[in-house]
Amino acid sequence: MSDSPDNSQQSDNSSPPSRDGKPNSRGGGDRSRSRRQEVAPDDPQAARALDFLGEVIAQMEMNCRVKLRPSREGDEQEIRLEITGEDAGRIIGKKGQVLGALQFLTNRVLNRPGEERRYVNVDAEGYRSRRDDSLAAMAKRLGKQAMTDGKIITFEPMPPRDRRVVHLALAKLEGVVTRSEGEGDSRRVQIIPVRR
Repeated sequence: MSDSPDNSQQSDNSSPPSRDGKPNSRGGGDRSRSRRQEVAPDDPQAARALDFLGEVIAQMEMNCRVKLRPSREGDEQEIRLEITGEDAGRIIGKKGQVLGALQFLTNRVLNRPGEERRYVNVDAEGYRSRRDDSLAAMAKRLGKQAMTDGKIITFEPMPPRDRRVVHLALAKLEGVVTRSEGEGDSRRVQIIPVRR
């Protein structure tokens, strides 16, 4: 961990004034708070993702912190960032739309041409984890149903991130394969039983 001032300063709990010059009562916007935590010195991409997301949240004047989470077993290339704090609910947005936009932006900034491609997963107060767990459980239940009934089960159209959760949840389930079908916003996952 670096001791440079921009990486290790701690918040003094004072907020900058709002645009109209009045004190900011939400307590957000403190750009000096520490964003770089538990980043391996040999992982500059994780550090860059953490710094970028922390700066965007500071610019949004949200009272939140960003920290790096350990990668999931079997997916060491994934960079997992967790947003916590008083305004985390506002960061999630309606149906996770603000969270999705932050994740999209962070992935775009991080994955520059000529560099190793890494996937950044941004969560807030465990929202995505709970949603992923629920979606994976439903996919496994439907995968077993597809095997029992011997019929293809097709999901409603899903965003890429949700399709990925379904594919990963069923990757090790013997007796079924998954396939995405369709174009653009109409793309959906099919669970196909495999004949033995």
